[in-house]
Amino acid sequence: MFAKPQAEHDFFRAFVGEFDYEHVCNVGPDQPPQVSKGRLIGRSLGGLWTLLEATGQTPDGDPFTSLFTLGYDPKKQIYHGTFIASMMTHLWLYQGQLDETKKVLTLNVEGPSFDDSGSVKYQDIFEVVDEDNWVLRSKMQMKDGAWCEFMVGQHTRVR
Repeated sequence: MFAKPQAEHDFFRAFVGEFDYEHVCNVGPDQPPQVSKGRLIGRSLGGLWTLLEATGQTPDGDPFTSLFTLGYDPKKQIYHGTFIASMMTHLWLYQGQLDETKKVLTLNVEGPSFDDSGSVKYQDIFEVVDEDNWVLRSKMQMKDGAWCEFMVGQHTRVR
């Protein structure tokens, strides 16, 4: 019942701290990219979970808050997490794996399509660049099976 952090939990250390971010989201072929900027605070919960709380403004100027929880389950040998945000009602439940370089975590999830016409498969990909920078990429699977990257977020350590 009382778990101890495993070597797999070490990946999350890169996300602990305070970061400025800029997310660029492509919303359509005939529309300019939308940019969101803000601050993200990452903290560890007992070495087993990492909480990433972001605050910022939507491209429309509305304030928002979001929260990622990230962890590793040694019994199932999977990375997993959740995501919630103040501008949506869907609870995102992720599962995924760390790549062989131990710098890229790909989390898979299914959720509502942008136009609310049904459910779509997504991937959120966390890449550690160095001790002060990491990137979050979001992709969605198109009807033809191809993956389309629609968001890239750059995160730079403030402290």
